[in-house]
Order: sequence, then C-alpha cells, then structure tokens
Amino acid sequence: MSMNVTLILIGVDIVGSGLLRGAKWDKRERQWVVPPPENARIHGLEVTQTERRFELVELDRFRYTTPRDIQAFHDYLGGLEDGLRLFNAEPGMLTEGGMPEYLMRRTGGVVGLLNRLIEDGAKEAIDGGRELLDEDLLDEIIISLDLA
Repeated sequence: MSMNVTLILIGVDIVGSGLLRGAKWDKRERQWVVPPPENARIHGLEVTQTERRFELVELDRFRYTTPRDIQAFHDYLGGLEDGLRLFNAEPGMLTEGGMPEYLMRRTGGVVGLLNRLIEDGAKEAIDGGRELLDEDLLDEIIISLDLA
C-alpha cells in the first residue's frame, strides 16, 4: 500500500506526546533526530512506521526584528489578504501603513492567533456590513481559541 502523497499534519507538543520517542533537536543538522529504540539492541527491532515515514518541521512564531523577518511576515499577511473576499477591501489592507505592526503587537507573531484574529475580524466585518478590516474593527475582536 504505497501512495505517493505528502501529508502535512499540524500539532502541538509533538515531541512531548511520545510519538517521536524522545526526539532531540540537532543544532548542526537543524532538525529533530529520533534516537534508536532502547529495545533495538535487545530484540533487533527497527524504528516504528511512524518514525520512518515523517519528518518533524518546527515552525516558530514570526519575528519582527530583521529585514528578512519583517519581509516574511509581510509576505504571509499578503497571502492572507489575497484570500479575503470583503467588498470594501483595498490592496494593502493588511500589509501597508501601521497594520503589520498592529497585527504583530496583537498576536506576538503566532500564526494561529493571527489567523484567528483575521478570521474573526472578517466575520465581524461581513456581519456588520463594513466589509473591510482596519484597526478599529480588529480592536473589537477578543482573540480566543475557543471553538464556541
């Protein structure tokens, strides 16, 4: 049952979950390394299918300290902006003026919080008939990860 498919799975504390059996961050390789299983020396067991079949990629929050960091954040905001379908939206709504700095302050660069703020803001913009995102509207949004 071999399928040439790439799956991207997202989770929190994958390393601490036990799924990777004590993986450690290798600074030289800049990736997570899974140690050989303890019982491999005794029973000759190979690594598990889970360990063989995926690579853990650590995605950190956005930073706003270097030109490269700032550009990456702006690029991400541009992607979010391109996906918004608000009638009164203007180009640069999320990427120009003080909006990038505002969004960084509100979310600390955490992708999940940023996405939630934009999603909740867009819903409010549609429901309220404003059909655009600005700081005044986003100030009304309480960032929450609750599903309610």
